[in-house]
Amino acid sequence: MIVSNQRLLSLDLLRGLTIIFMIIVNDPGSWDHVYPILRHASWNGITPTDYIFPLFLFIMGCSVVLSIDKQRAQFSRQTLLKKILFRALKIYAVGIFLWLWPAFELDRIRWVGVLPRIALVYLACALLYLYTTQRTQRITTVGILIGYWIVICYVPIPGLGAPDISIPEKNWAHYIDSLLLPGVLWQKTWDPEGILSTLPAIATGLLGVFAGKILQQKDSTLQDKLIPLFLMGTLLLFLGDIGQYFFPLNKNLWSSSFTLLTAGIGCLGLGACIHLCDIKGWGKHLKMAHAFGVNSIFSYVLASLFYLLFYSDRLWSVGLNELFMTHLDVGLVSKKFLSLSYALLYAGVIWIPTQYLFKKKIYIKL
Repeated sequence: MIVSNQRLLSLDLLRGLTIIFMIIVNDPGSWDHVYPILRHASWNGITPTDYIFPLFLFIMGCSVVLSIDKQRAQFSRQTLLKKILFRALKIYAVGIFLWLWPAFELDRIRWVGVLPRIALVYLACALLYLYTTQRTQRITTVGILIGYWIVICYVPIPGLGAPDISIPEKNWAHYIDSLLLPGVLWQKTWDPEGILSTLPAIATGLLGVFAGKILQQKDSTLQDKLIPLFLMGTLLLFLGDIGQYFFPLNKNLWSSSFTLLTAGIGCLGLGACIHLCDIKGWGKHLKMAHAFGVNSIFSYVLASLFYLLFYSDRLWSVGLNELFMTHLDVGLVSKKFLSLSYALLYAGVIWIPTQYLFKKKIYIKL
């Protein structure tokens, strides 16, 4: 029988694996030589790489339940509110700092991005879980997914007419980003982590909250909880697969079908990981993922900071990645393999301080 405050190894492992893959995907030796499987879909469609970020948000939703329920007995709701607001602000501020690092060109701030989205999704999910009932959370999730589908696919855009989701420039997400977002946008006139697409990303987190509630059931064993997890995952996967015929899978838009499909994969993956790692005990062999998982956001931040040393020419006359790609390209392996090798090497570099913190049981919670 699992108790409600017991830490699940599987959550740390999945969280750690997502961070490791984020580093590998974000930091190749050369962007000119990347395996297709390690690239995001350019627009409609999905690649394995597209699953990484929503899986992190899904796991974060699970963790919101476990964390808040554990703290309810220690702190008042007002105190929990302050803690939630402060943590969201910290994550958002670190995201802005990393965008400015190391040049600090204040006129070129990107106000959205990976960490700002994590901050906003965490804030919304934590507040909804703290202040509303599960029924309200379900209605909110369904409302977001259906409402977003209707707006993106059918509501006319001022000056543009009917939406066309086959191209990036003719949808409400693009329109709102170009109209309201100041500073730098990732795609010049729109941003994949923009304003409107944050709403279905919140739905991803809320679906993680529902999975977290399954894990918090006190009257069943951990093995028994796998059945509703697998059922939930199968249902979400089915809905996402059917939904793509009405609203194509699209990470840039974070389409409703993409939300459902990736949450389904997350739920099934969580169930499988619990079975293999928490019940069968195989998780003890995944120490690298565990180290990244308990200091996940810190590891991501560290990878961004170390970019100056391993990829930039600000300190050296040429980036270390360019030296690696140039001097080791002797025709024995492909340039794509070399590029992936450098990304794996870089993940290993980030693992060194992460593993040190893990061994010392130092957990840096942003």
